[in-house]
Amino acid sequence: MNITNLVPDDNGLVNWPTLSVNRKSVVTVGSFDGMHQGHRAVIGRTVELAKRNNAFSVVILFNPRPSIVHQYAKTHQGQQAPADIADPEQLMSIDQRLRVMDELGVDHVLLVQYTLAFAAKSFRFFLGQLVGKLGMRTLVLGQDAHMGAGRTGDVKAIENLALATGVFELDIVDDRGPGYTRIPKDISYTMPQEPGEPNDPTAGMTKAQLRAWSKRHQAQQARVWSSSNVRYLLSQGRIKDADAILGAPHAIEGTVVHGEQRGRGIGFPTANLGAPIDGYLPVDGVYAGWLVDLGEPEHDEADGSAAAEETSQADTGTTNGTAPVASMPRPLDLAPVRSRLAPHSPWRWPAAISIGTKPTFETENGEPERVVEAYAVTDDWLDLYGHRVRIEFTGFLRPQIKFDSVDALKAELATNAKQAEEAARNAR
Repeated sequence: MNITNLVPDDNGLVNWPTLSVNRKSVVTVGSFDGMHQGHRAVIGRTVELAKRNNAFSVVILFNPRPSIVHQYAKTHQGQQAPADIADPEQLMSIDQRLRVMDELGVDHVLLVQYTLAFAAKSFRFFLGQLVGKLGMRTLVLGQDAHMGAGRTGDVKAIENLALATGVFELDIVDDRGPGYTRIPKDISYTMPQEPGEPNDPTAGMTKAQLRAWSKRHQAQQARVWSSSNVRYLLSQGRIKDADAILGAPHAIEGTVVHGEQRGRGIGFPTANLGAPIDGYLPVDGVYAGWLVDLGEPEHDEADGSAAAEETSQADTGTTNGTAPVASMPRPLDLAPVRSRLAPHSPWRWPAAISIGTKPTFETENGEPERVVEAYAVTDDWLDLYGHRVRIEFTGFLRPQIKFDSVDALKAELATNAKQAEEAARNAR
């Protein structure tokens, strides 16, 4: 898979690469945050049609997410958001998305820095660029797709344009999944109070009860297969439901740092993640899952971080601050990280994962410390300090609670480790 970094100029124009002089492209467009089953359906269809027509499969991937760019503008007098703006609601980092796209067989990913000037272009202009520059013969979109200034380019408008011009075809994928659900308008973290996987609070409700629940939570309709629904489920600790929509375990990634070594002192050494953490943190609690060693940072170029995020003056910058310069596709070698992520990789271990404070301990100023840490269930001694690691979530075990003694905590941690190991065994 090849990746091309593209930065629009001050007028929102992109210098699209020439992929081929005689080979056409099948294209899809979006931010694809989470790469849930709806996203996979759209990208899978793109790859399928490309292979059928001996064309390139192309994903135009926006970063940052459009919603965060427009929200920043609303709260900052219309200013452009920084390219590296923090996005706490992002489900999945760009690197993680690239890995899934590679697995799906995508030929080219064009990583476009989403700017307000770029967003101000009409969908007609944008699609004309794709036809003229990328040789787009087919555009693949989901049912509810919108694009262009004012989001006026919905599926119907794009279909009318395709029919009127005859220069490209529109292929619509049913990416809605099993229908719709209702989620609170404002998602807030709510830690389950009982051990075990939380249930859907609306399950078994009558229509009247569901209306009352919706009113109380200002709930709005959302697709089951949607990033918003996944965020809601993770905020409630409903890991299994979220993973079912994602089609894979939800995961975060980060670098292991030195903690206070309390876990090691009681026989449960943990890998503590330092900031920043890539991916959406579920609600506080203890989880079953996996810990994967991605290696030391100097080897991280293999997982795409350098190719995806490093934009240099030579290939993605501007010559004078206004005119975009040429950008060349670069191959992305994901084999090293793929070997570490493989199901039976020697760098993968079942893990009991803790998110939140340490209520049994207190810091010197009396405030509880908030941490993300994972205990790998293995007899091997692991030295992961300074390594990038991936933490995958497969189930909610229990809420964070304060134990009366360290011995009580140790007994519970042993139980959690057995639960995590059993969950991993059942998943194989």
